[in-house]
Amino acid sequence: MSIPEFLLEVSIVVMAIVSLLSNLTVLICFTQSTEIRSHVPAVFILNLSFSNILLTIINMPATYLGVAKNANPFEDLLCQAISFAETFLTTNALLSMAALSMDRWVAVMFPLSYSSKMRYSDAFLIVAYSWLHSLAFSLPQLLMGWGGYSHTYASCTVHMDGKHRSQLAAYATFTVLFHCSSFALCLFVLCFAYLKVLKVARLHCKRIDVVTVQTLLLLVDIHPSVKERCLLEQRKRRQRATKKICVFIGSLVCCYSPYVITRLLELLPSMHIYRYWGISTKCMSYAKASTDPFVYCLLRQQYRKVLVNVINQILRKDLYSLSVNSTSSTLDTTEDNNIPRVT
Repeated sequence: MSIPEFLLEVSIVVMAIVSLLSNLTVLICFTQSTEIRSHVPAVFILNLSFSNILLTIINMPATYLGVAKNANPFEDLLCQAISFAETFLTTNALLSMAALSMDRWVAVMFPLSYSSKMRYSDAFLIVAYSWLHSLAFSLPQLLMGWGGYSHTYASCTVHMDGKHRSQLAAYATFTVLFHCSSFALCLFVLCFAYLKVLKVARLHCKRIDVVTVQTLLLLVDIHPSVKERCLLEQRKRRQRATKKICVFIGSLVCCYSPYVITRLLELLPSMHIYRYWGISTKCMSYAKASTDPFVYCLLRQQYRKVLVNVINQILRKDLYSLSVNSTSSTLDTTEDNNIPRVT
């Protein structure tokens, strides 16, 4: 085993563990908090988490075995099924991220009518469309036999072997449409929605800044340290929304764009993709499944509170069980000592 292969295997294992634990944590928060369940975006987050968990369970181990064995670790039918799952789950996850961004756009642009524009029934319809959209690409891939083991990516993915070279034009069209209607569509929706949200957030910050400055001018006797703290809070408020939006869009671009660009470049007849680069871009796309829970959920205060409550409940149960065991053992010892000895 070479050093690059060892590093790739380790990275896949680490990403799989982090992705599984973090996405399961999101599901635990969903089940333990009625406040989280009452919000409409929770439907999209639930759909995203389930897609990431299935991708972690099905596709990441398959890629790990492909890297370790340096060959197809499964039979052709099973590999085609894994490839079908990858196309469906990846598209569903990307559309879920687009739905979350549109939900934020509606909430910011139409705050008074948000509850009527985005209801639970609307969210379930969007999720149903996401599934149908995903099936619209994964089913043709399965029927046309364009799923299988790719040595370049060491995984069961969208791939056309030498038997179907006569379908090269159709396969190229399918690949371009697939990435345009999944990654490119998601990126466009995220940029449109979050840039609009950023524009509104900056307008609100300007209004708040004007009020703050006027208040500071009126309060002549205020301590200089208080003024400095208020101005510092102004600067933080301006940067907070920008940082969040950069994380939303930047995580998508950094994780998916190398893989998508590589898949499009390999359609060129004279283009040869090196195996280590192909596997690396595949691992980067898997990294999105491990970062999504932190980007959309676990770093928010609402989810942190639920996690703290869950941990406290577990610790209380452990402490209670320990105290009960210690009390029972003490009673048993006392009873033994009180039994009269027969001489």
